[in-house]
Amino acid sequence: MALPPSTQHHHAAPAPPRNWFGVAGFVLGLLGLGTSFVPLVGVVAWPLVVLGLVLGGLGIARARRSGGRGLAVAGVVLSAAGLVVCVLWVAVFNQALNAATPPLDDLKGHAGKESRVVYEITGTAARASATFTTYSGGDSSSNKEEITKLPWKKEVTVTGLLSGAGLSAMTGPEGGSVTCKISVDGVEKKTATATGASAVAACNF
Repeated sequence: MALPPSTQHHHAAPAPPRNWFGVAGFVLGLLGLGTSFVPLVGVVAWPLVVLGLVLGGLGIARARRSGGRGLAVAGVVLSAAGLVVCVLWVAVFNQALNAATPPLDDLKGHAGKESRVVYEITGTAARASATFTTYSGGDSSSNKEEITKLPWKKEVTVTGLLSGAGLSAMTGPEGGSVTCKISVDGVEKKTATATGASAVAACNF
């Protein structure tokens, strides 16, 4: 005999187990990709995207039993994209560092080299002052002279790798014009002209 409707029991089908590996891989991949675009902070993205790839891969393998394959695949894709961005940041930083730092072989090759730096100031100024600087091997040397007659010339011999030089010429209160010029081993590197009272011509390279 059939039971009354009030006494019948309905058993719902058990819910499939959640694919926690896929969920974790998706979350980590999303966080890793988001932080990978931020300079310096992007360092945090490395462990996130690596874990996202691992957990996303486990989520794909587990998807046959628990489902959630789409979420796991998305986690792998996001983590892979974040990893690519992290690798690109490393390449950019390395390139900038190599451009800013002379190779060790170059430093050794210039260790005994001598460069002749010539500072010159010409013009119509009755009086002027000169400040000249050389940069070599991470060190700098600066000197200042008062000039009572133009043209003016100063030669400096630099031993080692010459990384730069500077010369500024300033006219006196009487005005006039000054032109500065820097040459290295006979090759002109920089020139500039200024006119007027206390005017400054600056040459730097």
